[in-house]
Amino acid sequence: MSSFPIRIISLALFSISFLPFLNNGQLTRHSVQTRAKIVYHGGPILIETINVALIWYGNVSLNKKEAIANFLKSLNTDGDFNLQPQVTKWWKMVESYQAMLPGAKHDEVPKIIVNVAKQINDTSYKYGRNLTIGDFIPKIVKEHTKEAKNMLPIIITAKDVNMEGVCTKTCAHNGIVGNITLYIILGNPELECPRKCEWPFTQIDSGPKSILFLQPPNLDKAADAMVIALATTLADTVTNPLNTGFYDGPPKNSTGVGTACKAIFGSGAFPGNPGKVHIDAHTGGSFNAHGIKDKKFLLPAIWNPKTSSCWTLM
Repeated sequence: MSSFPIRIISLALFSISFLPFLNNGQLTRHSVQTRAKIVYHGGPILIETINVALIWYGNVSLNKKEAIANFLKSLNTDGDFNLQPQVTKWWKMVESYQAMLPGAKHDEVPKIIVNVAKQINDTSYKYGRNLTIGDFIPKIVKEHTKEAKNMLPIIITAKDVNMEGVCTKTCAHNGIVGNITLYIILGNPELECPRKCEWPFTQIDSGPKSILFLQPPNLDKAADAMVIALATTLADTVTNPLNTGFYDGPPKNSTGVGTACKAIFGSGAFPGNPGKVHIDAHTGGSFNAHGIKDKKFLLPAIWNPKTSSCWTLM
């Protein structure tokens, strides 16, 4: 396992539905039922420090860069204590999966540090604007991580880049290059698929119609939607990096701890309604988490194995 870009830990197979959970009322208060049954399959999860390389492919706007970078930096750094809830509280639910492993200590769950170690601006469109995962991902990962080993590349595309599978199937995607390097690819829905990937800020093309729309906390629908997609995919990546960790369903089409809770942002959520959120009195933006630099974010629900339901910050 030493060839992987981050420290991982693996123990024996078990179902997380029947094991003790970290006893923290703050992590179990707000829940929404779901049909998913997340089970541990004996494989590794990510632990300790995750060094991230942000690869901005194309002319990604400053709003997108700031929203995504500030979200990642807020995972381990509290903002003003008087402003609750914090992004760090959301991240603690992801960290708590370490307590689900056999033999793990439940009294103190170690921190998982997300360190933005490198940012790369690739504005040349070297690989074109219409990209396929099988061809593009290995090339750009190899190019930009050869001098930055032991990193998790997060590739963020500009609004004028079309990525195979992103938007048509999912708003973000994670995988492995050559059985060695993990990666996350995050598409920009601004032009390609706002009615697929910008909910709850925009009406969707199919599925339950929204009874209300939220204003984005950073006043940029695409940027805030990308933060939601990244948060979901990062939670899945940490808890199921090799498709052998925590998930529901078949390995090649698995449902992770984040994707199990799609379209849920607060207590009382139901199809077409994101649930309880805060409203910024100055901007009208909707949010459920405070980050660094007085930034606000709308973060998705995460599967809580103790309650077999989707846990939310509010």
